[in-house]
Amino acid sequence: MPPHPSRVDLHTHSNRSDGVVAPADLVAAAAAAGVKVLAIADHDTLAGVRELCGRGARTGAAALPLELLPAVEINSIARGIPDLWEGELHVLGLGVDPEDDAFEAVLERQRGYRAKRFGRMVDRLRDLGFPVDAQVEKLMAGPGAASGASLGRPQLGRCLVAAGFAESVDDAMKRLLGHGRPAYVPREGLGPFEAIEAVRAAGGVPSLAHFWDAAGRRELVAELVAHGLAALEVHYRHFDVETVASLANVAADLRLIPTGGSDYHGDAETYAEAHAALYVPDEDAMSLYAQLGRPSPTLLPGNPV
Repeated sequence: MPPHPSRVDLHTHSNRSDGVVAPADLVAAAAAAGVKVLAIADHDTLAGVRELCGRGARTGAAALPLELLPAVEINSIARGIPDLWEGELHVLGLGVDPEDDAFEAVLERQRGYRAKRFGRMVDRLRDLGFPVDAQVEKLMAGPGAASGASLGRPQLGRCLVAAGFAESVDDAMKRLLGHGRPAYVPREGLGPFEAIEAVRAAGGVPSLAHFWDAAGRRELVAELVAHGLAALEVHYRHFDVETVASLANVAADLRLIPTGGSDYHGDAETYAEAHAALYVPDEDAMSLYAQLGRPSPTLLPGNPV
């Protein structure tokens, strides 16, 4: 049993990418659950972070109830690397500079690829007899129209649910949108080495996300380390005890910073429910902040991370 509810969550998603909760509401929910250090790691966008503490933040807005770490998740295309889920490796950029214009240009290109893919899947669904044009129009009139918003399959899955063509996002992925399914369209964009390089250039720590088979693919992880990977997501909410132990060993052997998070999206549960299954040691944040060259955040009075 962990000594206390998790005070750290370094992997969440808002509705500025494929989550369902607005950035401010996500921060409020995490703070209410006891989180003191939170990373919003939306796919290919820092829009949510900027709304809260960057260029887009409102003048005179109230101080955040926790420490928000700017982050991003890049679904890199692992060309030539066999036996990977959907042929991808997901790279978290933790602590990136949200005001880095060069990095924003990289993310903007990624979002362009996403929008193109999204449109092709909408067309394919229509051809298959599953039109979701009205639902997509509604999406694009709401969160999908936010500045810097990033489109992905979960949003399209929700459109299928709203149209009555799927029971859940998971059902939509399994039957229509997942790799090899009828409406699937291959992804375009950065490879893993390029993603790692972009994160480092933006001042962030690149962490390999939810790669449960790291022990079985140690040579691959070592190759990523040689290209600049600095961390490994060890304390992932959906990992069992044995997987966490295995990943912790890999991280120690390869001198990678252990990170962890809920990967919260919000389709099937509240943040409080997700948080109940999460434990990320305070030490993960301490090591990460040290790597970033930042003072360690104080999670509780008198108890620095």
